[in-house]
Amino acid sequence: MAKRFIPLTEVSEVLDISSAQAYALVRSGELPAIKVGGRGQWRVETTVLEEYIQRMYSQTREFVQSQGDE
Repeated sequence: MAKRFIPLTEVSEVLDISSAQAYALVRSGELPAIKVGGRGQWRVETTVLEEYIQRMYSQTREFVQSQGDE
């Protein structure tokens, strides 16, 4: 069975960013996450991470198209 939630360390590995950058995405609300456990560990649902990635592809595509042939 595939994992439903992953910690920010895995999010940072998937996106090839630092843990601090992954944390900043969560804190800004750009990447929805939940806090679980007594120590409040952040977890991101794998489907939410995939939606975020697809959203970034879409935003990048729109940005590139808006730039035209400059």
